[in-house]
Amino acid sequence: MNDSTPADIDQACTHAAAAADTLAATTAAQRAALLRGLATALEGARDTLVPLADSESHLGPVRLNGELDRTCFQLRGFADQVEAGAHLAFSEDAAVAGAPPAGRPRLARARVPLGPVAMFAASNFPFAFSVLGGDTASALAAGCPVVIKAHPVHPQLSRATFDLAVAVVAALGLPDGTLQLVQGAGVSVGVALVRNPAIEAVAFTGSFKGGAALQREANARPRPIPFYGELGSINPVVALPSALAANGAALATALAGSITLGCGQFCTSPGVVIVQDDAASQAFVQQLAEALSAAKPHAMLHDGIRANFEAGAARVQGHTGVQTRVAGDASAATPQPRLFVTDAPTFIGSEALHDEVFGPSALVVSTKSFDESLAVLRAVQGSLTVTLWGADTDTPDHRRLVRAAQGIAGRVLFAGVPTGVAVTAAQQHGGPWPSSTQAFSTSVGYAAMDRFLRPVALQDAPPWLVQAKGQA
Repeated sequence: MNDSTPADIDQACTHAAAAADTLAATTAAQRAALLRGLATALEGARDTLVPLADSESHLGPVRLNGELDRTCFQLRGFADQVEAGAHLAFSEDAAVAGAPPAGRPRLARARVPLGPVAMFAASNFPFAFSVLGGDTASALAAGCPVVIKAHPVHPQLSRATFDLAVAVVAALGLPDGTLQLVQGAGVSVGVALVRNPAIEAVAFTGSFKGGAALQREANARPRPIPFYGELGSINPVVALPSALAANGAALATALAGSITLGCGQFCTSPGVVIVQDDAASQAFVQQLAEALSAAKPHAMLHDGIRANFEAGAARVQGHTGVQTRVAGDASAATPQPRLFVTDAPTFIGSEALHDEVFGPSALVVSTKSFDESLAVLRAVQGSLTVTLWGADTDTPDHRRLVRAAQGIAGRVLFAGVPTGVAVTAAQQHGGPWPSSTQAFSTSVGYAAMDRFLRPVALQDAPPWLVQAKGQA
């Protein structure tokens, strides 16, 4: 499909801007009807959309059907949240006679939709982080039109999904600017979209390089706008000796499954495993190597991602002080898992080893002590997740470990593996730079709509306005 032209992009943004006031004035019932209608339309087109997604992504019908179900779940979840008033966060203070600071005027604090949101679809989740994924759902829940930048890896699926969404918008009598679509593999398409003066915020899921470049564009505008980018992460796993002594084999199997899930193409795929140099940990690393050697991941999303994976794995493999435990074969038809081992001083001293290798690969860092494990964790830059196995008891060391994990991650796990991000009110999918551009926000879960709502204080407002803002 042809790239959208500058005129196409400008037209899409103009239509979105024209729809902004109407969308902002919609009731909770209208927004909920839209979100539920989109979910129903997706389910109704499952037999068409899933094979189309598989042909473009190689992810398989089982995974894609599950992802479609997740997408519908979160659309309906946002509908429930809007009906419950989650988008309002309304508060009111009665007037108090007298001069400040004891006295005050009557104040009501409400939230208003930002306006048109540019949403960049992700390559690795054709449904859940794409045309009708969480960014679109949360923006619509907030009352914002969305201009969708389709991902070039699945252009036909994006167009088919958009077309059914447009039909839902029309059937509900909402303006056609509610949802708009632009597409193209060229950098110029994304840059033009971010630069368009009608766009009030950007939601992005993708590579660090692409996201950082677009964030610079958002900040360089005459009127800068918020850029909510989720850029990837190495997601450290700290496996303490007590956990590995008690359950090492099962944990190795679970971790291998997480590393290879989706051929390692998850933003929460564990890329660094921190263990201490003891017998239980050595046995665990051997079991992990055996499990990874036996794994047979499917093809990656496209040749470019495969090439980047092989280059990243080769970079780690050739690094001084790194040993290869599972080598893989770069010439194999599908990617083969890789496992590397190094020590704490090598990892701490090398920025290159802190970079994400997007694919089924992990680096084990062996340490001499708890303090050294803590130093390795602190050397990691911002991460979406940190997993802590064995910190179940309340000890001074475990408290130190939890504080360190919270300092670099948006989500800290004490059991299980980081792949799999639940859609819920308590979720946080976003961490300190470079895992995301706005550590205080989340791109998954119902708090995601907060990104697209701006607080406004209404002082001595007439009763009709206060009532409307509290019941919208």
